[in-house]
Amino acid sequence: MPEMTGLELQNELTRSGIRIPTVVITAHDDRGIRQQCQSAGAVDFLCKPLNQQRLIAAINNAIRAP
Repeated sequence: MPEMTGLELQNELTRSGIRIPTVVITAHDDRGIRQQCQSAGAVDFLCKPLNQQRLIAAINNAIRAP
């Protein structure tokens, strides 16, 4: 995303009171960013290249998230 990172988007959604289940997909597996995304409310944090079964599981978890 050219204007903000996924973490910035997640934080903006949270600040705006928008509660939607999100799955972060990134090319950079960074433990600190992973923890920040999960703390900000992300349902899952996936790294590219994506494993199809893992992606489907993450989407299903997001659908079931409260």
